[in-house]
Amino acid sequence: QVQLVESGGGLVQPGGSLRLSCAASGSFFSINAMGWYRRVLGKQRELVATVNSGGSTNYVDSVMGRFTISLDNAKNTVYLQMNSLKPEDTAVYYCHAALRGYVVLNYWGQGTQVTVSS
Repeated sequence: QVQLVESGGGLVQPGGSLRLSCAASGSFFSINAMGWYRRVLGKQRELVATVNSGGSTNYVDSVMGRFTISLDNAKNTVYLQMNSLKPEDTAVYYCHAALRGYVVLNYWGQGTQVTVSS
């Protein structure tokens, strides 16, 4: 059994910052990659940022320069530092993990709400 536990969402004013965390626990050998996706009500889920075990990162253009993703392999935890938040960043943010057991499987967190509003 693998669990992804997210934390750090909430309400913030435009221009503010939040830090999301997602910790993976359970039976797996290693992390291939972890990342964050988001979904606005009525729209499809979109990739926000990913990081692989080697530290290579990928961001959607709309968050480039404002968000930073990082992976702590020792803690099996991925972080998303979100700065200069905008109202259009409001969404439910989901953690994703590609974890290696005997095969690589994909897992999702339960989602955490981020609301950017004055």
